[in-house]
Amino acid sequence: MSGSAPAPPEHAYRVRPEWIDYNGHLSEAYYVLLFGYATDALMDLVGLDAAYRARTGCSLYTVEAHVRYLREVGPDSEVRVATRVVSAGARKVRLCHEMRLDGELRATEELLAVHVDGAAGRAAPFPPAAAARLADLAAGSGGPPDYAGRSIG
Repeated sequence: MSGSAPAPPEHAYRVRPEWIDYNGHLSEAYYVLLFGYATDALMDLVGLDAAYRARTGCSLYTVEAHVRYLREVGPDSEVRVATRVVSAGARKVRLCHEMRLDGELRATEELLAVHVDGAAGRAAPFPPAAAARLADLAAGSGGPPDYAGRSIG
């Protein structure tokens, strides 16, 4: 490990009026959008940011995701999304995002992402600095949450 682990990212997002569906709640696509923003924030934190992508042509590709919609989110809410790196390997990372409103868990997303070299069209090892940061975050995560790894049932 590279030393002191960075704090896992957590960000606040305000629900926009156009994200509300015909039932008066946050539409399912926008839960995923907010989780995507959280993934982007993690990428920035570990050095897989826009400059890295432009320079190398490499990025994270989500290859599997599982979303749980637990409670509704209403109009004009401010939600917080926390990200946990559950595990990190040479080419892949497993993340869990948790969305909360007023401290209450509203949705989760577990995802598996692979570091891909876009020009080669295949998985590639993380650069050493990013790999070390991801490993530090995974080591400090406390392991997977109880819902991780479950199938739909």
